[in-house]
Amino acid sequence: MQINPHFVAPCGLYCGVCAIYMAHRDDNQKFKQALVGLYQGGKPGKGTLPGGDQLTAADIKCKGCMSEEPFVFCRSCAIKDCTKSKGYEGCHQCDDFPCGHIERFPMAVGKKVILRAIPYWREVGTQKWIEDEEARYTCPTCGNKLFRGAGRCNQCKSPVDLD
Repeated sequence: MQINPHFVAPCGLYCGVCAIYMAHRDDNQKFKQALVGLYQGGKPGKGTLPGGDQLTAADIKCKGCMSEEPFVFCRSCAIKDCTKSKGYEGCHQCDDFPCGHIERFPMAVGKKVILRAIPYWREVGTQKWIEDEEARYTCPTCGNKLFRGAGRCNQCKSPVDLD
């Protein structure tokens, strides 16, 4: 499998299975609007992005956290800045993980995935970690590609619990 370096987010939230990336790639306006509601705190217990109240469907665009066109929230990311300042590819190389940056991560599913993904990335390396993230976010019933945080497959409607 060819790794897209723009998708290797230092926090462990692999961009290839990100809802924002997928909504932008597919130009899915309905999905973008649903994501705006989520990031504005529209689902209790899921979290709220800082500045989420200003978010619009036009802001739901991204070509990967490490690209020149990341999601607006990822443009100024304390985790990305921290790993860069230490010369690390990601948090998996840091002995301080999990640190305050992770503890303060605003979205519940994202934080849960970070806490799962980083130790695994540390254990197996970048290539295997990405391959396994791609495999994890595939519907076990129909094989459709899913996004992080999905509760059911958008194709066959089977419930999924991936995170």
